[in-house]
Order: sequence, then C-alpha cells, then structure tokens
Amino acid sequence: MVDGQAVENPKRSRNIIFFVLFGTAAMVTVGAVVVYMLFLMWLDRDFVVGDAVAVVDIHGELFYDRGKIEEINSYRDDSNVKAVLVHINSPGGGVAASQALYHALMKLREEKPVVASMASVAASGGYYVACAADSIVAEEGTLTGSIGVIATFLRTEELFQKIGLDVTVVKSGRYKDVGSPHREITDEERAYLGDLLDNVYDQFLRAISEGRGMPVDRVRDLAQGRLYTGEQARQSGLIDRVGSYEDALLLAAEMGGIDGEPQVVKRRPRRSLAERILGQKWADFAAGREERISIKYIIP
Repeated sequence: MVDGQAVENPKRSRNIIFFVLFGTAAMVTVGAVVVYMLFLMWLDRDFVVGDAVAVVDIHGELFYDRGKIEEINSYRDDSNVKAVLVHINSPGGGVAASQALYHALMKLREEKPVVASMASVAASGGYYVACAADSIVAEEGTLTGSIGVIATFLRTEELFQKIGLDVTVVKSGRYKDVGSPHREITDEERAYLGDLLDNVYDQFLRAISEGRGMPVDRVRDLAQGRLYTGEQARQSGLIDRVGSYEDALLLAAEMGGIDGEPQVVKRRPRRSLAERILGQKWADFAAGREERISIKYIIP
C-alpha cells in the first residue's frame, strides 16, 4: 500500500486483458462459423469460385416443375457457369412438362453450351428434353427414343355393374367426359382423341427436328414409338456420341472453354415438410400439381 492506496498487480491486469481479448476472439470466431453455416444452409446450390459446369438432374417421370425451370434459367446470366450438363434418367412424362424443360434449355443454349448425359433411360419425354442440348451423350445400353404419344384411360364400367353401382353424368359439351372410366369410348370420341394426339405428335417431331437439326421426315422414319439402345441411337443420329457421365462432363467443360477437370455447380432441392413426409409425387398430388389428363410422352 502506498499513501493508503492499493497498488494493482500488473500481472493480474495483463491476465484480465488476455482473457477478455481471447474471449472476444473466440466469440467472433464462433459467430463467423455459425454465420457461414447458416449461409451454406441458405444457399440453394454449391458454392464455387471461378469457372464451373452446372449440372441439372432430370430424373423420374416428368411432371410440370416450375422450380426446375427456374433452376435452368438461373444459369443463363451466371458468369461463373460456362456450360451446363443435363443428366437425364427418365422414361418421359407429361406433354407440357417435357415441352417446358425443352424450351428452357433451348433458351439457355443460346447463351452457353448445353450437353445432355443419358443414364439408364432417356426415352419419350426424356428424349424430347435431351434434344434441346448442343450435344447428347449416352451409355451403350441406354434406352432412348420411344418418340411417340400415348393416352390411357381406365375403364371401370363392368366392375361397377358387378357391384351394383351406377354413375350419372351431367355435362355441358359433347366431349366434356371423353375418357370417362364409367363407359366405353365412342368411335366419334376415338377420332377426336386421335386428332388431338396427332397434333401433339407433330409437335414432338418438330421439336426433335429443331433441336437435332434433322429433317422432320427423317425424324418420322425413326419415330413410331421405337426404342433404341445408345449404340443404335448414335448410328441413327439421334445422339452424338457414346460415353459416360464423366465423358459428358468433360465435354461440357471443353465446350465452355474450361481446361482440365471442371468445378461442378449443383442446385440443392429445397423440400417442403409435405415433400419430406410424403415424397415428391404424393406431395404434388396433395397440392393439386398432379396432372389429371394422362396424355404423355412416356414408355407404356
């Protein structure tokens, strides 16, 4: 004690300052880690720096998916994405669903290279989507083609008769209940549906002709709903080369001017609680997104 006042211990003061600084640094570090983790969780795609190839997965039966279209559109103005690889493993699906993906990819193709990689199957509507790419790569045994349109209608008339049920229909137009499961389709309705399917089929042929740079008559000769292996499809000109997913990825990088093995950007799907519990297809059905009319580009 000096003149009645306590003398502060310099060593103790340094310790206090050290612990304060250490604690502050630790809190800043933890906060930065938390913010970074939240940032990664918030991102709906991989975080990369520099040139990259974006991969878009189109898997399963095709339903109209606005989120997938927005995913494709997001890469058009992304300066880091130099090319896009569309990985297709789909037997086809709804008409409008296939067309929407095709048109989105055709617009993207105007801005940067697009390569399609076919997995086990890329047929019917799946092949329709692939035709929007600058180049199509398939495995030797990939099932593709199946260029055609099909409409299916379930009939329950005889079953209802056996169990004593009847259905009364009140309609405002002669064709309003075409395809009703409760009665047999008429010859007039069959002709009406035939014209409808022929028009959709012609749209399919024109889209392939545009995407592949092939005369419509040549496409028509290869169509008729026939399936092809990847090897047969290459020989007929329906695809460009036989190869793996990795081959297609390297091709996309080369077309985008990227040297060596490219970085890959992939969007992470954001799923609602219903999608997590029910699965995508049932969630679509519950939300009213399931397509009611079964006119499809799909392998029967």
